[in-house]
Amino acid sequence: MDGRANEVAPEDTLEDAAGALDGEPSAASAPGPAPDLATDRDAALDAGLEQLGYEAFRPGQREAIETLLDRRRLLLVAPTGGGKSLTYQLPATLLPGTTLVISPLIALMQDQVSALEERGVAATFLASTLDGDEIRDRMDGLAAGRYRIAYVAPERLAHTGFRTLLHELDCPLLAVDEAHCISEWGHDFRPEYMLIGEVVDQLAGARVLACTATATPVVRDEILEKLHLGAETPQVVRGFARPNLALRAAEVRGKAERERAVDAALAETLGAPRADAGTAILYAPTRRSSEEEADRLSSQGWAADCYHAGLPGDVRADVQERFIRGELEVVVATNAFGMGIDRADVRLVGHLAPPGSVEAYYQEVGRAGRDGDPAVGLMLVGPSDMALRRRFIEGDAEQTGDEELARHKWNLFLELMRWAEGGSCRHDAILRYFGDEAETLAGCGRCDVCRDLDGGGDDAEEVSLVVRKALSGVARVHGRFGLGVAAKLLKGVADDRLEWSGLASTSTFGVLQDRSIDWITRLVRRCVTAGWVDFQGGDRPLLVLTKEGEDVMWGRRDARLLLPRDGPPVRSSSSRGRRRSGGASTAAPEEALDAEGAALFEALREHRLAVAREASVPPYVVASDRTLRDLARRRPRDHDELQLVHGIGPSKAERFGDGLLAVVRDHDGDAADA
Repeated sequence: MDGRANEVAPEDTLEDAAGALDGEPSAASAPGPAPDLATDRDAALDAGLEQLGYEAFRPGQREAIETLLDRRRLLLVAPTGGGKSLTYQLPATLLPGTTLVISPLIALMQDQVSALEERGVAATFLASTLDGDEIRDRMDGLAAGRYRIAYVAPERLAHTGFRTLLHELDCPLLAVDEAHCISEWGHDFRPEYMLIGEVVDQLAGARVLACTATATPVVRDEILEKLHLGAETPQVVRGFARPNLALRAAEVRGKAERERAVDAALAETLGAPRADAGTAILYAPTRRSSEEEADRLSSQGWAADCYHAGLPGDVRADVQERFIRGELEVVVATNAFGMGIDRADVRLVGHLAPPGSVEAYYQEVGRAGRDGDPAVGLMLVGPSDMALRRRFIEGDAEQTGDEELARHKWNLFLELMRWAEGGSCRHDAILRYFGDEAETLAGCGRCDVCRDLDGGGDDAEEVSLVVRKALSGVARVHGRFGLGVAAKLLKGVADDRLEWSGLASTSTFGVLQDRSIDWITRLVRRCVTAGWVDFQGGDRPLLVLTKEGEDVMWGRRDARLLLPRDGPPVRSSSSRGRRRSGGASTAAPEEALDAEGAALFEALREHRLAVAREASVPPYVVASDRTLRDLARRRPRDHDELQLVHGIGPSKAERFGDGLLAVVRDHDGDAADA
């Protein structure tokens, strides 16, 4: 087995991550000494770019490098393949001393070091794939100043010898790649990253760059906090728009329907087996399902195979190599696959079940259409997915004892499910989620929501009535039964459990009898994503009505929801026959903030980071991004109004409410003065 298998697989390829740039690498020989950075920056940057083998910067790259040079601190958020590596590689060729890059991607280190050495840049890496003698020799070279850039696996930071070496090192720049791994609230936490803050303190004179492909505002705040960087650290967020991707989410009712959806997507994107129209990656939730689906597709004539962590290392390597060489048309895999894959012609990325978060989803679906040509991202959602995800998260919580983290993981999953429910352009919703407001498209015109020809929005009063009826059913089964019994109660279907519990004789029995069981089930699931309904229990999760759901049921809170589309339409007479404009629904689950709201959101973020540092808690404990956005929209004036904000209950209002309200009041006062 390859020694790299014990460490993290590479997430970027050399082409993508070693400063992927417009244009082909030049064949010119290594240039002479670069111009002086202090006296002629433009010439120095151009010379450094040429030395690395490229002819032009991608949009935003030069700005990011200049910000790092001037401000000495930078948090860069750009998607996989966006050329983040150039942001530290180019300064490393120009600044005196040895730039350190902390990265968990061992194979990527090796590729980048090889590419840099070919361009005349002295580079090395330290990782567990090297034997002791080789590591000692390379550390001696670092102490002697023989390298311009050195890649270091985060585990190396725990070694006393390396920490001692840092005192001797002339380090002008410390770059932290995959910086989201430092966040306990992100989707890919690595405990060894917790040591990096100490290294930042130890290298107090060095510039610091944190790079990540997936970081929401709350995760970015935690990155700054854990790296001991100030709230004033510049942040560059760019490159998340992928308008060539047709993003879709579809509900399926069982295995047969899921298989039909997969077959239709493959026929649309690849045509037929052996048509040489590109490739596809299908992500499966379990090892067994990846094997079964690969076997099924193989029996239909597709060149298909599976990939998961339970396979021997040589088998995984063989699957990956055959996919890269074009011998496989379809790989059905768990989320381990896709790291280091250099295929620009992936025409379909399908999820047979939803992953754990928007971050995980967008990282995986982003492997489609890297050549810029049209591609499809399809996520399938089944009736049991939410309950199963809840069970997995609770199982992890029982092992770790960290209930706060379990709640956050559940909320991350709910954010993905809210996105899947639709309501507005899928691209714009993701861009807003990552805080990349500048690239929103006002409707991409390609996703399923934008192409939905259904006219107009639902009538607000009718939606409220339907939702309140559904919530009354949940209130009846609260903590006693699961989703299936609740749907039967609302439909008015005879069931022994409803009979012996007395629920069959209540006024709620059959209150939604004009709807199908399937439609009611999907409506209640949407109430879960809205935060009005929750699950509790182990193998058979039970429905419970949340405090927010109770407020909606009694009319104390608005019931803003996009109803499932398969049932009888509920819309006002004035909206009949109208087509949706620009792909945006009038019942969008989350509206974009206006300029004043966005400014308040940023002020609330700064406050959250300050409070988190003072209280020694992760920023998410203070408030989620969704909470801050709701605060920026509602602008509550007192504690009563504050508790109408998403995610603010009595205990959180008591602990953090005064500070949040003060930020809102101060902002409104400043706006009034202006």
